[in-house]
Amino acid sequence: MTKLAIIYYSSYGTIHSMASCLAATAESSGAEVRLRRVRETAPDDVVKSVEPWAAHAESVADQPVAEPADIDWADAVIFGSGTRYGHVTSQLQSFIDTLGPLWQEGKLADKVYAAITSASTQHGGHETTLEAMNTTFAHFGGIIVPPGYTDQVKFNDGNPYGVSKVAGSDLDDADTAALDHLVTRVLTVAGKLNS
Repeated sequence: MTKLAIIYYSSYGTIHSMASCLAATAESSGAEVRLRRVRETAPDDVVKSVEPWAAHAESVADQPVAEPADIDWADAVIFGSGTRYGHVTSQLQSFIDTLGPLWQEGKLADKVYAAITSASTQHGGHETTLEAMNTTFAHFGGIIVPPGYTDQVKFNDGNPYGVSKVAGSDLDDADTAALDHLVTRVLTVAGKLNS
C-alpha cells in the first residue's frame, strides 16, 4: 500500500477542496493517506480582518497540522499552495523551512513529489508557483512526477506542471478530472518504485 502525504496551505478554501479531492481519490485507490494542513502563520488580527480567510481558518481548525514526520512517513508527497506573487505562500515556505534535519539525513530523497496551486486570476502565477515547488523537490532529491500531457484531461486544463485552478469557485468536472489524473499518476509511479 502506497503511503501518500498531502501537505497544503489554503487561505480561502480552494486548495483545501483540491487537496480533499486528491485524498478521496487516493483512498479509493487503496492508498494510505495523510491529509495535513500547514499551520497558519499570519497574525490573528490579519486573518480575522478578511471574512473568507477567517471563515476558512475556523472551518479547518480541528484538522491535523503538517509535521516533518508526515513526509518522513510517506512514499509520495503532494504539496499544495496558493500563489503569492508567482511563488508559494509564506505559510508553506515556513513549513518547508522546518525540513532541514530530514534533508540532512537524506530522508526527503527518493520519494515521488507533485504539486497543486490556485490563484485569483487565470494568469496569476499558476505555472511559476508549481515550478517553484518543483525546484524545492529537486533540492530534496525527489522524483518529480508532473502530469505532463499524459491524458486528454491535461489538454483541457492546459497545465503540464501540476494542477491549478482559478480560486473562488467550486471544483468543476475538469478540475476533478485533472486532480484524479495527477494523484493516480503519482500513486502509479510510487507503486512501481516501491515494488
